[in-house]
Amino acid sequence: MLRRTPVLSAIAAGLLAMSMAPSMANASAAKPPSGLVEALQRDLGINQEQALNRLANEARASRTTPVLHKRLGARYAGAWHDGPEAALVIATTDAADSAAITASGARASVVTRSLTQLADVKNALDRTSPPASVHGWAITPQSNAVTVRAADAGQARAWIAASGVDAAAVTVEQSAEQPRTFYDIRGGDAYYIPSKGYRCSVGFAARRGTALGFTTAGHCGSAGDATTGYNQVSQGTFQISSFPTDDYAWVATNSQWTAPGVVNGYSAGILPVRGSAVTQPGGSVCRSGSTTNWHCGTVQALNATVRYAEGTVYELTQTNVCAEGGDSGGAFLSGDQAQGMTSGGSGNCSSGGTTYFQPIGEILSKGGLTLITSGTNPPTGCSGYRETYTGSLTSGQNAIQPNGTYYQSTVSGNHAACLDGPSGVDFDLYLEKWNGSSWAIVARGDSPNPDETVSYSGTAGYYRYRVNAYSGSGAYTLGLNRP
Repeated sequence: MLRRTPVLSAIAAGLLAMSMAPSMANASAAKPPSGLVEALQRDLGINQEQALNRLANEARASRTTPVLHKRLGARYAGAWHDGPEAALVIATTDAADSAAITASGARASVVTRSLTQLADVKNALDRTSPPASVHGWAITPQSNAVTVRAADAGQARAWIAASGVDAAAVTVEQSAEQPRTFYDIRGGDAYYIPSKGYRCSVGFAARRGTALGFTTAGHCGSAGDATTGYNQVSQGTFQISSFPTDDYAWVATNSQWTAPGVVNGYSAGILPVRGSAVTQPGGSVCRSGSTTNWHCGTVQALNATVRYAEGTVYELTQTNVCAEGGDSGGAFLSGDQAQGMTSGGSGNCSSGGTTYFQPIGEILSKGGLTLITSGTNPPTGCSGYRETYTGSLTSGQNAIQPNGTYYQSTVSGNHAACLDGPSGVDFDLYLEKWNGSSWAIVARGDSPNPDETVSYSGTAGYYRYRVNAYSGSGAYTLGLNRP
């Protein structure tokens, strides 16, 4: 015991300094966004002061907890937040650690089992096959146990006993939940209308009040028609549909579907949607659809009237982007701005043609919808890109990709990239084009986050990506697609 005292004193001294520093830093810290504070008040049932204290305590804990975990080593038994202001509690298997934990600003809890021992119990359960009545299990450091959630407690206990783990380290919690997978709404993905026997494409994720859904073409379905997703899983029901005169619709999806606010650009990768600013004639625009995937062109005219066999549709946008059957309803995107949903046209993607889209603004306004945007974060892991490059940066450094050099594009088309940086840093991504005398930035992702996406419709030329470690250090992955 005496041999450990100097070590614990050092820990306590170091963590005491650590616990004091954040409180001083908080005085000059940026004020949390009011929307975040208000959401915490609403959803956690706390007042404004408690919400602000909670955020400060959680930020402080994110720095304190890893240090204590490392220094307590095998005695560490987990951490959790307690109470409306999220006070930090650190658990240990040795009461002698309490002074160091308290000095860090946390509350100490002395328990029987270490986090490693609990992990061993959970891992053993992971290797077995539970009965259908067991919904899941997880380590709960608050109870110093592994908690199993099950509809039938008797069956759960029998399974625990058969697994050979220490039953005393496992608690059973009665649960009526029915876990299910979730599927993403992505512009350009296929969906099906079984009652009509055909396929269309998703436009953009949008909400009406608290209901989630997506826009598409009105000629794809009538109000009340049920849909299934690209995976043939039950998806939703047409709630709004107008055709002819207009060609828009909105499908309300069920609770199995989520919306990251992106478009499936197929060869261009997964692309963010960040607004709906209208592109003017001559501006570039790209279309995503489940038949011909990703194609680009330019806007030729706004407010076009088109006479289909089924009737006349007004206020469409005319483009020279190709499309084919099944692409109907799919997303038209200009950069990261939603433009509208594929309506119809002529030609095909072998010989080219003219395609019209229904501008998204009309259904957002008339349908009382809110476009769902992706904010600043790309899909986790940057999946779906044809090329992948990795590297490591220290704060302030730059790296040029691909492989320290540039690439040549001999055709016009979309340049798309996704940067996946480590947590807790601010890495930025810039697409640069050679203008004859220097490299000029033509697209950027420079939010205060580790991850970024870039999408740029450009002409032939020389291009390169520059990854910048604005703050923080670590390894990154860059996915990219070229025209």
